Amino acid sequence: MDKMRIAFHTFGCKLNFSETSTIARDLPQDQFEIVDFHANADIYIIHSCAVTAAAEKKCRQTIRHIKRIHPAASVIVIGCFAQLRPDELADMDEVDLLLGSDNKFKLKEFLTSAPTLKHGEVHINDIMQVKTFTPSYSLSDRTRSFLKIQDGCDYFCSYCAIPLARGRSRSATISDTVKITGLIAANDIKEIVLTGVNIGDFGKNQNETFYGLLKELDKTDGIERIRISSIEPDLLSSEIINFVAGSEKIMPHFHIPLQSGSNRILKAMHRKYSKELFADKVNEIKSIMPDCCIAADVIVGFPGESEEYYRETYSFIDSLDISYVHVFSYSERPNTYSSKVEGKVHPSVIKDRSKRLHELSQKKKMTFYENNRNRISKVLFESDPNKNHLFGFTENYIHVKAPFKTELINQIITLILNKMDDEGNYLFNFEKSL
Repeated sequence: MDKMRIAFHTFGCKLNFSETSTIARDLPQDQFEIVDFHANADIYIIHSCAVTAAAEKKCRQTIRHIKRIHPAASVIVIGCFAQLRPDELADMDEVDLLLGSDNKFKLKEFLTSAPTLKHGEVHINDIMQVKTFTPSYSLSDRTRSFLKIQDGCDYFCSYCAIPLARGRSRSATISDTVKITGLIAANDIKEIVLTGVNIGDFGKNQNETFYGLLKELDKTDGIERIRISSIEPDLLSSEIINFVAGSEKIMPHFHIPLQSGSNRILKAMHRKYSKELFADKVNEIKSIMPDCCIAADVIVGFPGESEEYYRETYSFIDSLDISYVHVFSYSERPNTYSSKVEGKVHPSVIKDRSKRLHELSQKKKMTFYENNRNRISKVLFESDPNKNHLFGFTENYIHVKAPFKTELINQIITLILNKMDDEGNYLFNFEKSL
């Protein structure tokens, strides 16, 4: 019997990528063949994102494009967009099956039990009632793995639809997470990136903590690097900061959401901290780890953000010793509190504010890179060549470019950061390797 050819395409966050990889591995190899998304397939799986209106638009465009190119193929949409607005997607002629944030992990059962897919079939659970946690990890990149340690969120920030799409905060136990880390290590992967919706919330339903998880993961064999993804400033404790500073395995790299440098806007966003607390965390990290990379998220154009509040945010970011900023334009999400708030900011104003913050971010990044010049660093080179080059990251997340050499792939090389190219990459110099 011929195998069913299946292609996956993932939108959105690292969490989605970890889940796609796990869902694909779960399919029986004697029945299904995973092919590239640009190849001819019998079924196309689109793992959707709903964090912004732009993400949803790209999803719809991809669905229509696939059906135009492959009219005989079936299209299945899974994940957050499917969970939040199933009726909208089910009305699309191109969609055959919708699986929400919980049911997507049952894709194998749907494909093996039904000989043919029915157009517009929808399987969505009440995500707020879901208490089970499905661990996931990626193996598509043979250098590092995104390990999902937590899902859902109990914060309900006024602009965010993710709790509505993924439900309440939940996670595995420390012992189960450590076991999965062993499975990843068995695939010769050097680095794990800990991912989730709100990873600092790890373990609260099992009377465990994220700090406790880090201590156990630091003892694991086979993994040389552990990176923390985004962690809320109010959950980034001093004990976590000090533990990272003393660990050889956990990288000196924090990604801390700020969202606004105005306490008035932070309160309207229903964030759980002040800008003063955020500044304290940055200063504490830098006092212990001066070379640590600190990234921040910021949203521009939140309803009620006047020019004064924006300038307050700009000045606050400019005053901080952070390495770069991820800048997001406010995107109104249905059924969120902020969608009902007055004081919408004009798109042209949002665009201008975003541009100015992007320029500030680039300035900070270059300062951070320059401050690391002549520093001895260890670089893990990625497995995929790009335009005859390899790329890798130092412990503190500085980008390094090297000529493509097979022997460098998935290797950690000690070198001196010496010369940068015009794109802001440090260049690997064989004479400067140690």
